[in-house]
Amino acid sequence: MTFSISGEEHTLGNALRYIIIQNPEVEYCGYSIPHPSEDKLNIRIQTTENTTAIDAMRKGLEDLKSLCAKISETFYKANRDFDEKNNIS
Repeated sequence: MTFSISGEEHTLGNALRYIIIQNPEVEYCGYSIPHPSEDKLNIRIQTTENTTAIDAMRKGLEDLKSLCAKISETFYKANRDFDEKNNIS
């Protein structure tokens, strides 16, 4: 199944492809940008018979959201710690 996402490009495409392919129920996941002048990202997902491409996409989006939240939390904590250590307000 192929999903088209408007307004996105390689940044989301590569991150989402990486997360989705980690799912053991996903046999193939790839993305493409059809043409540089088109503001569209296509993601193709092929799964085993135990799940659907829609479920794999949903899980991939949820996992990517969790990963981004963890990265953000870690960054802001390190930034606060640095500011406190160096008396920066």
